[in-house]
Amino acid sequence: MANINAVTIVGNVTRDPELRFTSSGLAVCNFSVASNRRWMNKSTNDWEEKVSFFDVTVWAEHGQNVAESCLKGDRVVVTGRLEQRSWEAENGDKRTKVEIVADVVAVSLEWTTVTEIVKNAKAQGAEAGPNNYRANEENF
Repeated sequence: MANINAVTIVGNVTRDPELRFTSSGLAVCNFSVASNRRWMNKSTNDWEEKVSFFDVTVWAEHGQNVAESCLKGDRVVVTGRLEQRSWEAENGDKRTKVEIVADVVAVSLEWTTVTEIVKNAKAQGAEAGPNNYRANEENF
């Protein structure tokens, strides 16, 4: 059986995406998504809610598109894989983090309409250019 590492979340961007570049010039965009789950507690008949926060990394031109298109509060759909990375902090402590490395980041049309889609020029060797959009802020 093949290993499967795929995740899809829907939630709200919790901070404006941050765009940086590696020393070789490759773009990397980081942001966080809050996704909440709501259920009825059968013993109390009250609604309960739990919010989970996920760090997301998006590479290359896709990351640049996300940085230019998404803002804090936007509702997005993120599909990708979970990836764990480790490093040593300045004080010598070992740190580990699990994050989503995104293959797709898209605006959710659940509570938003998109007024314009601007297609970027195709990258060399790419089959299709990703869309760059800015959603209307409704119900946020």
